[in-house]
Amino acid sequence: MQASTPQSAPAGPASTSAVSIRDLWKTFGRQAAVSGLDLELPAGSFIGLVGPNGAGKTTTLSMVTGLLRPDHGTVLIHGADVWTDPVAVKARIGILPEGLRMFERLSGRELLQYSGRLRGLPGAEVDRRAEELLTVLDLLASADKLVADYSTGMRKKIGLAAALLHNPDVLFLDEPFEGVDPVSAQTIRGVLRRYAAAGSTVVFSSHVMELVEQLCDWVAVMNAGKVIAQGPLDSVRGERSLHTVFLELIGVREDDGRALGWLGAAAPDGAAVDGAAVDGTER
Repeated sequence: MQASTPQSAPAGPASTSAVSIRDLWKTFGRQAAVSGLDLELPAGSFIGLVGPNGAGKTTTLSMVTGLLRPDHGTVLIHGADVWTDPVAVKARIGILPEGLRMFERLSGRELLQYSGRLRGLPGAEVDRRAEELLTVLDLLASADKLVADYSTGMRKKIGLAAALLHNPDVLFLDEPFEGVDPVSAQTIRGVLRRYAAAGSTVVFSSHVMELVEQLCDWVAVMNAGKVIAQGPLDSVRGERSLHTVFLELIGVREDDGRALGWLGAAAPDGAAVDGAAVDGTER
């Protein structure tokens, strides 16, 4: 694939797509991380972008949200081009990327106040929304602690609060539950369900099929930089679990039992263990 400058398409009439991705490419050296990806993500849906590690999920979300420039392709958010109209796009989206970097010498409350004012919200409105988010996300008791002292779960929650503060139309989350304790995960799920139920769009990546089944009504399956299945959750999985369908789509090779025969306490007679034979003779 010849790298080229991302091409923009004119915004057409309003459609039911919150995100429109057309012929998206990204290569790193000779490795194509995303290969001609096309997706139409429906507005007002809870969307799961699933795939194994290395499938291209994070690269895709980084390009869709304007964090990484594609080699080629177009991304529209509610008709606005991510790369030719970035100000309009970023006003309508919220992002919680993987490995989120934050201003760690601010407290949680200060971080939200800074984020809101940076987006041009009135100070009183920022303070009101920040207080509500801190309360709902169970961060009020830690609101005046430095973010540097937050646990992983607390950092994910304050990052989510910052992403929601301006009430975006589309929320992008990259592995939002990775490393999060069950209590924090339940709190985050509740907030996301409330947000989606109000008619907004959630797009989140994950490799945990059970979580996607619990939360999502629409799913896209990625592998090796391509989308190999997409559509409403029930259409993709049919009468089976998403986990089963996912493994079939990816083409997971079954273990025939012959590999790693040396592993475990019941190693066969004469097998080497830590450089010595089982009978104790040196090798």
